[in-house]
Amino acid sequence: MLGKIAGVALVAWAGLSFLPLPALAHHAMGGRLPMSGMEGFLAGLAHPVIGPDHLLFVLAIGALASTQAGGVWLPVVFVLTGLGGTLLHLAEMNLPLLEIFVSVSLVLAGWLLARRQTPGLAVLLGLGAIAGIFHGYAYAESIIGAESSPLGGYLVGLATIQLGIAVAVCQWCQFLRLSKAGVTEANGSGRSVENLLRYAGFTFFGAGLAFLSGALPSL
Repeated sequence: MLGKIAGVALVAWAGLSFLPLPALAHHAMGGRLPMSGMEGFLAGLAHPVIGPDHLLFVLAIGALASTQAGGVWLPVVFVLTGLGGTLLHLAEMNLPLLEIFVSVSLVLAGWLLARRQTPGLAVLLGLGAIAGIFHGYAYAESIIGAESSPLGGYLVGLATIQLGIAVAVCQWCQFLRLSKAGVTEANGSGRSVENLLRYAGFTFFGAGLAFLSGALPSL
């Protein structure tokens, strides 16, 4: 039963992407820059949570990490390269087609989860690093122009919340996989955590396509 709840929870999170959100949903301070280190920290904590495309990808990263031995390194690499992407934006370097790549990353993560066999950890680390750069670059939109103290707080909050969510999802799925609760019986047939993650993957895939369809008209 617990395994079923885990899968349903992941699918429910993914389904939130289809709800209409206000235009300032990606800005924790309501459109203004944080003015202190604490405000910056809170903005960093909030940004991935109130930005549905980013939140869903962080959840997907955690789910993908749970499929690998040593998979906890996937969230670490994603977060570190994400900080690098944020710094690239602050250094006024240009990354084209940003929203397209952010949406495609969610489509790809969903597709990888939906497959019966995910690629090896090295491949996932490479893909996670590339995705991290684009997601991190997008995060910087809400902090450009801030002073050093709120900027530092923002980066700490951003890293903390993403790593916390992704690692929690990874550890939760691995626990369910190893426990007796990881398999439920339905009509006499086993239903594993892997199958539930596949269903979540299909939903992440669909959510990514929805975001992509919204980003394409901006080309």
